[in-house]
Amino acid sequence: MSTKLKLIIANFLEFAVWGAYLTSQGRYLGTIGLAEQIGWFYSIQGIVSIFMPALIGIIADKWIPAQKLLGICHGIAAILMIATGWYGLTAETVQFGTIFTLYSFSVAFFMPTIALINSVSYNALEKAGMDTVKVFPSIRIWGTIGFIVSMWCVDLMGIQASAYQYVFSGILGLILAGYSFTLTHCPVNKGGEKKSLVEAMGLKAFALFKDSRMAIFFIFSMLLGVALQITNSFANPFLGDFAGIEIYANTFGVKHSNILISLSQISEALCILLIPFFLRRYGIKKVMLIAMFAWVLRFAFFGLGNPGNGVWLFVLSMLVYGVAFDFFNISGSLFVDRNTDHSIRSSAQGLFMLMTNGIGAAIGTLGAQAVVNALVNSQTDPIAKMTGWSHTWYIFAAYALVITIAFAILFKYEHVPEK
Repeated sequence: MSTKLKLIIANFLEFAVWGAYLTSQGRYLGTIGLAEQIGWFYSIQGIVSIFMPALIGIIADKWIPAQKLLGICHGIAAILMIATGWYGLTAETVQFGTIFTLYSFSVAFFMPTIALINSVSYNALEKAGMDTVKVFPSIRIWGTIGFIVSMWCVDLMGIQASAYQYVFSGILGLILAGYSFTLTHCPVNKGGEKKSLVEAMGLKAFALFKDSRMAIFFIFSMLLGVALQITNSFANPFLGDFAGIEIYANTFGVKHSNILISLSQISEALCILLIPFFLRRYGIKKVMLIAMFAWVLRFAFFGLGNPGNGVWLFVLSMLVYGVAFDFFNISGSLFVDRNTDHSIRSSAQGLFMLMTNGIGAAIGTLGAQAVVNALVNSQTDPIAKMTGWSHTWYIFAAYALVITIAFAILFKYEHVPEK
């Protein structure tokens, strides 16, 4: 088997593991009476991302080859995820403390694998004499495809509202755990130069806050990172609540919400191709503003739509997601890479991820949960509940709009278009 094909399979499975539950578990949690705690299941991903990837990265650099550590982490995460699903399926009454603890420990070992799979892929491509910049994107896109396929499987198997989705994820994780040990060997550097804990954790990059422009960029990255997991957390429960209204109960968007939501990931895969042109033509500030306004539209279309004659608004929301997510995450990462010293580039990338997918996403999901609890979960009448959902999405849209306007005013950047 060729190196490229082996990495395609690995990346496909990596994100299939995540796609099995990320967009659908909110629907399940709502059905077992944990609607008011959904935000915690998504915020924990951000919380563990603050420290676990760095710690696992140190182990991979110093003691255990990355491909083996990838397998170990997936094995532990998979066993704990299966335990999460088994508890959900067998408990007479699912207790938040028990299921959340099992899930949290699983996620703590899964989240570092997203960085590890990149390291393993880069190492394998370099050893095969391939250009990582040219080849890796065509491999990484299979990760998004894996995520989509997994979403569809969960939907078509009818387990969106069941703990079986955790079992399915765990089975995929066990397959990848074994497969990881067949990937190209990654060297360790046991006798390398000793670093302080600050250096090892990538905290030196915080010196970038001395540069006012970079400080503003990172702060707004965190503020926009608040939006990253909101729709992953609440889009499926939102669509599921339309089942309480008779005219929408049997619509495609309610019965197959995961497939509808998967249009977001399809859009994400396609929008990656647009980034080089937009960055060359418009520069990072305008590209980030486009991303921020796309988040406004993402939330507003949810508030305006319905799964009946308004389903086209949901489709538009899914389509703009690709712009909202990619133009922010990928373009932001490229900006950080181009505007930091080579000696701290990796640390700077870690800081960008910490601000967005760590602190920002954790705060965002908990804040969003508070809004949903106040406007939606406090209602018992189906129509009042859906009115609460509309108001909730408008609040999120207004937040994104305020961030957009403030960024346009405060972030100073002059772009010279490339010819």
